[in-house]
Amino acid sequence: MWSTFFVTDEEGRTIGPAAPGTAGVAGGQPQGAAALTGLMTGRSTFGGNKRRRTTSTGHAMSEAQEGKIKLAFFVAIVGVVLTVLGVGTEFWVELAPPKNFYNNQTCLTAHYGLWKGCTKTLWVSDIDPERESCGPAELPGGTNCTYFKFFTTGENAVLFQKTTQKNLNVAAAMLALFSLFLMVMGAICITMSLSKEILFFLKPASICFILSGVLVLSSLMVFHQSVLAFLATDHTVPLHHELSWSVSCIGCAGAVLIVGGVLFLLLALPYSPWQRCLPNRDDSSS
Repeated sequence: MWSTFFVTDEEGRTIGPAAPGTAGVAGGQPQGAAALTGLMTGRSTFGGNKRRRTTSTGHAMSEAQEGKIKLAFFVAIVGVVLTVLGVGTEFWVELAPPKNFYNNQTCLTAHYGLWKGCTKTLWVSDIDPERESCGPAELPGGTNCTYFKFFTTGENAVLFQKTTQKNLNVAAAMLALFSLFLMVMGAICITMSLSKEILFFLKPASICFILSGVLVLSSLMVFHQSVLAFLATDHTVPLHHELSWSVSCIGCAGAVLIVGGVLFLLLALPYSPWQRCLPNRDDSSS
């Protein structure tokens, strides 16, 4: 009359209902009744002492491993934030002629990044007397910012009678965008690893973060080459150039992303590198 049901004990074994009149364990309690009691008191797989899911290697992810993964993920997130901050700002390089080049009470400075460039008019009286060039760009003054037309009409920008090299600028921007894509893929892999408790996803995540760090640094190098090519197009206006704080964010982001990827790779190993390199004294003495 009643349909057959199955329950699961603490060790994951499936237990069916006991036959009528058959005793279970030594205590005399029927096996089916014992399993049903465990189910109701929260001692089975569906209860309070829920067994942790096992990884693809057959070992459960411990709380210590989960904490290490979250810590490494935090390091990677710092690199992602620094990358977004550097890519989204236009303080990659500052260009400034001598402050008395125009023989006026004002001087002109410029700064640009991957997407847009800005020119700024400064008062010569606000500039440090010991500084020979106009700037820095943080001083108050009139600012005019425009987005580059590299990605729309393919036109080069002209600053101080010098022409930008669109091929190098576009290459630097594309490398930065592809690195952001890899960061998103790595974050998805880590999220799946933590939610599903599967260590396998740490390996593709480490590859994504390491490659994204390499691409970020490559974007920085290509951008620097574009600046040098830009300065070499015309020598009519002498310019002083210096890399600004956005470049510092990108450089730190590349290093942090590579470190985060290496940490994920170490956590994905089936053994502890510390125990292999630095064995315990007790083990070596025995």
